[in-house]
Amino acid sequence: MPRLGLIAGNGRFPFLVLNAARARGMDVVVAAIKEETFPEIEKECATVHWMSLGELSKLIDTFHREGITQAVMAGQVKHKQIFSSIRPDWKLAKVLLSLTTRNTDSLIGAVAKVLADEGITLLNSTELLEPLLAKPGMLTRRQPTEQERWDIAYGRDVARHLAQYDIGQTVVIAGSACVAVEAMEGTDETIARAGHIMSTLKSEGDPSTLARDLVVIKVAKPKQDVRFDVPVVGVKTIETMKAAGATCLALDAGRCLVIDGDAVFRAADESDIAIVAD
Repeated sequence: MPRLGLIAGNGRFPFLVLNAARARGMDVVVAAIKEETFPEIEKECATVHWMSLGELSKLIDTFHREGITQAVMAGQVKHKQIFSSIRPDWKLAKVLLSLTTRNTDSLIGAVAKVLADEGITLLNSTELLEPLLAKPGMLTRRQPTEQERWDIAYGRDVARHLAQYDIGQTVVIAGSACVAVEAMEGTDETIARAGHIMSTLKSEGDPSTLARDLVVIKVAKPKQDVRFDVPVVGVKTIETMKAAGATCLALDAGRCLVIDGDAVFRAADESDIAIVAD
């Protein structure tokens, strides 16, 4: 039976990869990150090794011991963890010292190179989950309004400029104005921040001129490395949008993973949120 290593971050993404791999007859060995991975992973897989985010040497040694030559990274590792109190081992410290920038691409890309040098190849994180990639077209009952379409067009332009610098992949627009851009806090926090900004403005000004709905745009980077970094949305995204007063979500078709499948679109329909992928 072929063996696959799974480097599991947070969220449901690792669970989806785990189940898809086992459905193909693979034996999966999970490297669970103490600071990120949901503990429920132990109920889903017999072989789970827990390690800190800073323990790159332990990850490599574990995979060597388990006979792993191919692995998948799945699930978010919060970018702000780079600046946390986690102590890197000597191998990860060497990687960090070699970087000229500490964005996601440079950091994880450097780790991927170390793994490759150790005989461990990272596969595309979406390789087992292609059916969950966003299909082109309207994905919900409600079509975007004319204003939402204007906001999508403007937001895509802004988001793609930001994405090429690996700053973030999500922007939130209202009335053709950029309300919030994603940095290292993550998509849901960006949406929540946009909602807070708009609610504050409405409480301080004229509701008739400031009552604009929020539009969320999430894009892939121009040179997205899908081995370890893929745009992801789920039911939680829709719940966050509803709480923030966002009414429309635009995705990159074929490049954004909808991890909860049709449940995302049902949740959006129930909240009268439009979702479109181009």
